[in-house]
Formats: sequence, structure tokens, C-alpha cells
Amino acid sequence: MEQYALLSDSSSDDDIELMGDILTQAKSLLVVAVEESRSRKGKKPNIDRLAQQGSLRLIADYFSEQPLYSEEQFRRRFRMRRSLFIRIVNDVEAKNEYFTQKPNAAGKLGLTALQKCTAAIRQLAYGMPSDAIDEYVRIAESTARQSMMEFCQTILDLYADQYLRSPNSADMKRLLETGASRGFPGMLGSLDCCHWEWKNCPTGWAGQYQGKSKKPTIILEAVASYDLWIWHAFFGIPGSNNDLNVLERSPLFNKLYSGKTPPVEFTINSRKYTTGYYLADGIYPPLATLVKTISSPVDQKRKHFAMMQESTRKDVERAFGVLMARFAILKNPARLWNRDKLSQIMRSCIVLHNMIIEDQRNIPEIEYDQGGNAEVTVRMGGGEGFQAFLSKYCQVHSPVLHYQLQEDLVEHLWKKRENKAKRILECQLCFPTEKPVVRLHD
Repeated sequence: MEQYALLSDSSSDDDIELMGDILTQAKSLLVVAVEESRSRKGKKPNIDRLAQQGSLRLIADYFSEQPLYSEEQFRRRFRMRRSLFIRIVNDVEAKNEYFTQKPNAAGKLGLTALQKCTAAIRQLAYGMPSDAIDEYVRIAESTARQSMMEFCQTILDLYADQYLRSPNSADMKRLLETGASRGFPGMLGSLDCCHWEWKNCPTGWAGQYQGKSKKPTIILEAVASYDLWIWHAFFGIPGSNNDLNVLERSPLFNKLYSGKTPPVEFTINSRKYTTGYYLADGIYPPLATLVKTISSPVDQKRKHFAMMQESTRKDVERAFGVLMARFAILKNPARLWNRDKLSQIMRSCIVLHNMIIEDQRNIPEIEYDQGGNAEVTVRMGGGEGFQAFLSKYCQVHSPVLHYQLQEDLVEHLWKKRENKAKRILECQLCFPTEKPVVRLHD
């Protein structure tokens, strides 16, 4: 205040010099204020994205009592029903503190869990870049990317044990009943592989990840059932391998070798079997747990078996198609550099896929029986445990059992077809239909 009073008293040279000092101080204060508005030195000032207004608009559009958009539009854009998404958001927020709304250093509230989870789902569902949702969700590019990765990891922490589990006793019973009704007693699902293109694969790794498509890819091996539920997912093998190489490194049969799987018993063509099987294509080896098609059938029985096997095996192909249509990030080339992060994205999308399938079944939730997954100790180097492991391994890799099972299924499907034809013929004889008489008028 004294400085301003001196300016008003006189207009001498000292006063002009004092005014210059004041302007210099004001300029320095302005520079300090601008520097303090930046998160770190050398970075542009932060943008006020009005996150609170974005949160209110998001709630009004989708999560209010009378939302602007309908349930059908929500399901198309979020890939799931509103009730399931809200349940996931609540669980994720309770599990991971990153999704809890907190004030920043200036006391301003940050993004809500709904905004972060919406940003993550939009990136997974549409495969869009991280900065493409800034205008609507009001979230920065780096925050959107981090939200997606935190969301994927939290989904795995919460639900992987339940939705990426191997079939237990209740699941096995349901799968066996469905397989028998479709003409394949003992069938547990269909086995196949698909590739995810890796756009930003490191140059030093490009050679081992390039397959027949001449582009770096990563392989996913999966087992899917009739309802498109994915029971087994093994991801991360370089794309230069084929399905046979992937199976050699896959843990698909590990529990079977160690005796950890629930017991299976079924009869085909008056012959008893104690191990379930998967339908596979022709590249796989002749294992007792795989049923392949007949590439060149020579008679009607084998032609009918090949047709039935190939049509039923399409379950896993349909599962791949639905998974990539539901989460377009898996259909588009992967833009991340880290292979572990790609694995998190793939596995979390499969978990969400299974959760959506369960939510759409319209059946009450059941208690999952964990009795069939008891730990079994395998003593390497001799002993009863190792002998049981070795015996099971030899049984699975027996070509004799493979072709025996195939022949029994050929006979079983042919008998089923003949019985169906007889029933149709009997119905026609019991209830004959008269052909309409066409009368010609003059």
C-alpha cells in the first residue's frame, strides 16, 4: 500500500523506477502462478475438463431413475445389462481404491467409479483409442488407459476364480447331458485356437510372432461349450506356432493327468468310457481325449459322422466370433507394447464374456461344488502318485483308444439316425395325411 501511495505523491524519476519494479514483481508472480498450474515442469497447463458435469450427464443418460437411453441401447453400448454393470462397478470400487472418488491436492474431486469403468468398457467394447472418449466421459488419455488396465486387473482379481474355472461336478453333469442329447455322449466341449494381431510387437520379437498371415500375432487356445461359455483359455504363445505346438504347452490336460478332475463315466456302443473328450479339427494328434473328423469318409456312416462332428465343433468358432464382436479390442490389432498387459485384456474380456452369458441365462445362481478340485500330491521319481500320473498320461496319448472312440461314435450316430428315421416313418403310418384333391371346374 505504501508503494501505491508514493506513486500518487510525485511523478519524479524515483517514482517511475518504483513503477518498473512493481511491474517486474507482477510479471514474476504471473510466471510462478503459471508454473504452479502445471503438474510438472515442462508440461502444458492442465485442462479443466469439468469432470463433475461429465459425471452428472453420464448418470442422467444411463443410471438415473428415468434415464435418457433405454435398456436396449445401454445393452448395445455397454455389452451387458444395466444391473450387471452396476454390480461390477460396485465390486470394482470396493476392491480397488483407484476407482474411489478422491479429491486432488487442490481439494477438487476427481473422477467417479462410473466414469472410469465406463471409459474402460468403451475401450474394450469398441476398440477405440484412449483419447476418443474424452469429449463425453471427460477423462484424459493417460487416465483412460490406466483406468482400462486397472479395470482389467481388478476384474481378474474378483472373478477369475469363478468365471475362468475348470468344470466341476455340477458343470460336468450338465455338459455330459447336453452332449448326449446332441449325439456325442461324453463330450465336454470344442477345442480350437485363434490369433490376435499384435500391431506394436517389438521388432526383435517380430520373427517368432509372425505366422502364415505375415503379421505378428498371439495365439489363444480355448474350449467352449454349447452355450458359448469358455471353460479353458490359454493365451500368450507366439503366432509362428500351430495348434499342435500350442497343445503341447497348454495346461488343458494337467488336472486330468494328476487326477484332479471330477469322475466321468458314459457308455457308447455298449462300451464303457471313463474320460471325457473334446471335439477338434484335423491338425490335432490322435489322443483319447480328442475326437477329430474323418477327412475323407468312404461310406454313409462316416459321412454322417463327419457332418455331425464338424457342425457340433462350431461351438468354439461361434464363441470366438461372439467374443470378438462383443469386445472389438480383440478384433482390432493390439496397440500396447507389453505382452502381459495384452494377456490381462484377453483374460478379462473372457471373464466378462462368461459373466454376460450367465446373466442372460435367466436362471438362479447356484453354489459351485468345489469337491472335484481337491489338491492331489504327485511324487516325482517313483511311488503310487507318479505311477497313477504316468498311467493316465499313457491312456490319454493312446491312438488305439482314440480310433476306438471314433468308431464307436460313428456307429452310435448312425444308429441314432436310423432310430429317428423309424420313428418318423411310424408317425407317418399312424397318422397318414391325405393329399388335397384338386377339382377342375368347367
